[in-house]
Amino acid sequence: MTATTPQVRHPLDQLSGEEIARTRQVLVEAGRVGETTRFPSVLLLDPPKAEVRAWSDGQPFSRRVVAVVLDIATGAAAEAFVDLVAGELTEWRELGAEQGQPAVLFEEYDRSADLVRADPRWQAALRRRGVEDLSLAFVGPLSPGHFDYPDEKGRRVLRALTFLRDHVDDSPWAHPVEGLLAKVDLITGEVISVDDVGDVPVPAEHGNFDAAHVGTARTTLKPIEITQPEGVSFTVDGGEVSWEGWRFRVGFNAREGLTLHRVEFAENGGEYRPIANRASMAEMVVPYGDPAPWRYWISYFDAGEYLLGKNANTLKLGCDCLGVIHYFDAVVADDNCNPVTIPQAICMHEEDYGILWKHTNILTGAVEVRRSRRLVVSFFSTIGNYDYGFFWYFYLDGTIQLEAKATGVVFCGSAEPGTTSPYAAEIAPGLMAPVHQHLFCARLDMEVGGERNTVDEVDVVGIPTGPQNPHGNAFTTTTTPLASESQAQRVADATKGRSWIIRSADSTNRLGKPRAYQLMPHVGPTLLAQPDATVSARAAFATKHLWVTKHTDEQRYPAGDFPNQHPGGAGLPEWTKADRDLVDEDVVLWHVFGPTHVPRPEDWPVMPVDYSGFTLRPHGFCDRNPALDLPDGAKGCAHCPPGQCGCGH
Repeated sequence: MTATTPQVRHPLDQLSGEEIARTRQVLVEAGRVGETTRFPSVLLLDPPKAEVRAWSDGQPFSRRVVAVVLDIATGAAAEAFVDLVAGELTEWRELGAEQGQPAVLFEEYDRSADLVRADPRWQAALRRRGVEDLSLAFVGPLSPGHFDYPDEKGRRVLRALTFLRDHVDDSPWAHPVEGLLAKVDLITGEVISVDDVGDVPVPAEHGNFDAAHVGTARTTLKPIEITQPEGVSFTVDGGEVSWEGWRFRVGFNAREGLTLHRVEFAENGGEYRPIANRASMAEMVVPYGDPAPWRYWISYFDAGEYLLGKNANTLKLGCDCLGVIHYFDAVVADDNCNPVTIPQAICMHEEDYGILWKHTNILTGAVEVRRSRRLVVSFFSTIGNYDYGFFWYFYLDGTIQLEAKATGVVFCGSAEPGTTSPYAAEIAPGLMAPVHQHLFCARLDMEVGGERNTVDEVDVVGIPTGPQNPHGNAFTTTTTPLASESQAQRVADATKGRSWIIRSADSTNRLGKPRAYQLMPHVGPTLLAQPDATVSARAAFATKHLWVTKHTDEQRYPAGDFPNQHPGGAGLPEWTKADRDLVDEDVVLWHVFGPTHVPRPEDWPVMPVDYSGFTLRPHGFCDRNPALDLPDGAKGCAHCPPGQCGCGH
C-alpha cells in the first residue's frame, strides 16, 4: 500500500494546503475577510488548454482559484478570483439572490438544527407525540429547492425534517416524524415556520445494521486472497498514472471530487493518442416523486449544493479497496478557507476481470485465451443518508467505464403499518420509502485523436422488406451528425441500440477512417417530474441523456454554478441557446444516467449497491485489437519457459 500527498508540480495538480491558505491570506490582505466571512467553496480554475499543451517540466505555470465568499451576518455573497502566482485578488463579483445561493456550509447543518430544536413550536410538536427526551431527536436540514414562496424570497433557507432515536448510537432514519417540517432563515436565525400536521405513529423498529445488532456473522465464506507478489503494473509520478498503454492525471476538488485529465492510450506500445482532456462527475440530482408536503420539494443537487468532494470518505484497505492499493490524499478548504486533508480519498488498484478474448480452433484444437484486467480509480462520498461511489475503470482493450454505486440508507417517511401508496413502498412496519431518482451527469471534455471532434448519433435499424431487402432479414446503421447544440440534445433509445461516436478530424487509422470513441449508454429514465415542475427548470440537464456543447472554460456545471435555491434555467439550457456549431470543434459531452429507485424491503436497513454508468470504447481508434500481446495464461506465465511454469500462476 502506498499513498500520495498532493504537491504542486504540474498545472493540473489539485490545490495544495499551502495554496488554500494562500488564497485566504490574499483575501485577508485585500480586506475581504471578517469574523462573519465563510467560504462555501474554494476551487482551482483549470488553466487554458493551450497553456497545458505548451508546458514542459520545470517551466512556470499559472494557478488561479475561485472562492465563493459568504457573509453569514448579512447574506451577501461574491465570487473572488485569486491569482496565486501573483498573490492578487484579480476580480470580485457580487452575487444576487436571483443567481442562487452558495453551497451549504458544514456549520449551517448544526446552526439550523440548533435553531429548530430551540423553537417552542417544534418542542410542542414532539411532546404532543409523546416524546419527552428531546435530546434524542435528530433534526435533518435539507436544501429547500425553489418555489418562489413570499417568505423565502431573497433569503438563505434550509428546510428541516425530524427523526427520533432510541439512544445516541441509534440510526435516526428508521424513526421519521411524519407531518413535522421546519423552515429556517440561516442569516437572521429565524425559524420561519413550523408545520405540524397529523398524528402518524413513529415507526418503532430500529434500523441498525452493525455487528452488535445483526448478530453472529456467517462463517461459511472462505477467504479470497488477492496478491501481486511482484508488485503493481502501474507507475505513479505525482498525479500522473501510467498503466498498460494508458496515461492520465488524477485530480480532485471539493465540488466534483475525483477528476481525470489528459487521458491518453497507446496501442501495442505505439504513440500515445489523446482521448479526453478532462472527465468528471459534474452534477447529480435526487428528485423525489412523493407529492406529500414533507417531501415534494426534495431534489438534492449533491455536487452543487453539498459538494461531493468535500464530503469524500477516507477509504480503508480490506473494506473499500482490496489488493495492492495506491492511495491519493485530497485537500479541500473548510468553511473558513483553512486546508483540510482527507487521507486516502482516492483508491487505485488492479483487478482481474475474467476473459478478455478467447478462441478454440475447431480444426486443430488449439486454444488461445487471454484474461482481462482493469485499473480501478475510485472515491466515495457520503451525503447525509446516502453513500455514492464513483469508479473509473480502464481496460486493456482501450475501454473506459464509469460506474456509479449508490448505497447507504434510503430516506423514509412514516404511515400506519400496512398502508399502501402509489408514491412510496412500505419497507418495514410503518416505514414508507418514496420513489425517487439518482440522476448523475458526467462531463466529458473529449479530445479523441486531437482537439477537433464531431459527435455522430448511430442507430441500428431494420430495412423494410422490398427491393433492398427482399427476404426481410436486413438491418443496418444510420448515422446522424449532431451538427449544432440544438440538435445535440438527445435521448437514448435501447430499441435502436443508440450510441454516440466521437470522431476525430485530426487523426485517421490505417484504414483511412477517423479515429473515434463510442459512448455506450446504459439506458434508464430521464427526469420523470412534469415539465412545469420547478425541479424540471432547475435540473433541465436531467431531461436528456446527452447534451453536446462547444467547449468554453467558464461552462463547468450543467445546472449552473449555484443550483441551491436557483429558479432554474441556468447551465446547459442557457448555454445551448447560442446553438453553436459542433462539427470539427472542441466539444464537451454531458451524459446523464442513473437509477430510478422504486424501493423494496431488501433495501432496508442498508441498501445493497445500485449500479449505473456508461462505457466509452474505441471505435476505430486503434488499428486492430490492442490486447493481442497479452501473455497466454494457459501456456504458463510471461516469465517462465513454455510448459515449464513453476511460479504457481
